[in-house]
Amino acid sequence: MAARGKGAAGRWTGRTIRHPRRAKRSRQLRSAHSTMHEPIDAEQGGRPTYTRRDALASISAAAAVAAAAPEAFAAWEPSERYPDPSVQVLDPSFNKYRLLLAGVERLATGARWSEGPVYFGDARCVYWSDIPNNRILRWDEVTGDASVYRQPSNNANGNTRDRQGRLVTCEHDTRRVTRTEYDGTITTLIDRFDSKPLNSPNDIVVKSDDSIWFTDPPFGILGNYEGHMATPELPTNVYRLDPKSGRATVATGDVNRPNGLAFSPDEKKLYIVEAGVTPRVIKVYDVNDDKLANGRAFITAEPGGTPDGFRCDVDGNLWCGWGMGNAEQDGVKIFDPTGKPIAFIALPERCANLCFGGPRRNRLFMAASHSLYSLYVNTQGAPGG
Repeated sequence: MAARGKGAAGRWTGRTIRHPRRAKRSRQLRSAHSTMHEPIDAEQGGRPTYTRRDALASISAAAAVAAAAPEAFAAWEPSERYPDPSVQVLDPSFNKYRLLLAGVERLATGARWSEGPVYFGDARCVYWSDIPNNRILRWDEVTGDASVYRQPSNNANGNTRDRQGRLVTCEHDTRRVTRTEYDGTITTLIDRFDSKPLNSPNDIVVKSDDSIWFTDPPFGILGNYEGHMATPELPTNVYRLDPKSGRATVATGDVNRPNGLAFSPDEKKLYIVEAGVTPRVIKVYDVNDDKLANGRAFITAEPGGTPDGFRCDVDGNLWCGWGMGNAEQDGVKIFDPTGKPIAFIALPERCANLCFGGPRRNRLFMAASHSLYSLYVNTQGAPGG
């Protein structure tokens, strides 16, 4: 098992708590000085403020996380050799995207079901959802620490960032889409359509015109594990929301249980996972203003493949969370713009979703079951992911 570092005690300075930087940081979600409800200042990347109550609550939450971290996953070790054998080239065209001196890293573990990662460059961190544990987690790129950012999160699933730098989130339990403002307050953007409650918003992207596009399958209301049991009152639509007017429209209603979605780099196409068919299919649509047209199958998964969340790089390749059928399928599968598989990143857990980040958008962050992983690559994520 990997050795665990010792948590540093914070110093009380008036009404706030500040923490000395430590030379070595454990990658477990166990930091005794982690914070909850930390506000985001997307413009300034400001320092969080901690109250005594926050500190005590955080210590309890961190202890619970450490106790929950599975022994088997804590023992996982990255490959010691380059090139990393976890990065499997399926077609020579992928070679230009592979960095021979970069490998898969596990950044944090101890979650129950990881989803919806999003990178915040000004805060140098990744936020991602731990849906059944009803929380959003935060990994700090500078210190390597992981902590609880928001709990309860209303069983948050997909996250992204709008073009003004604010966190936009799909929530299962409240059946809504929210925006976290610069001061940390939460605004409900939409929770109903045609006077009926949404199902359980799942994944979300923001277009360059500020419009918000999200999928609305029923997964969060089919039981009490990732939300609460309820009866769907709407079809499983894909919606477009204009946050300025508050007007929502059905972009398409012909996807059986839509799941992950992503725009092509030029935003002329929208890719959507159809999760209500077996095997799952990634469909592609032409984008015509606020509507989608000419939907067709783009990628049909192999049995057990189970694509989930995904993003495009600047060359239009699709980097897709993959797995569940068997251990050999767990990881990230990469397809070129024609739909040809060109590479596979093997992980010890099924990958549900991913995003690009880092100061140069060349680091792939993968939310996979219990953990958060990363890999530097020789490309960049398309803006808006």
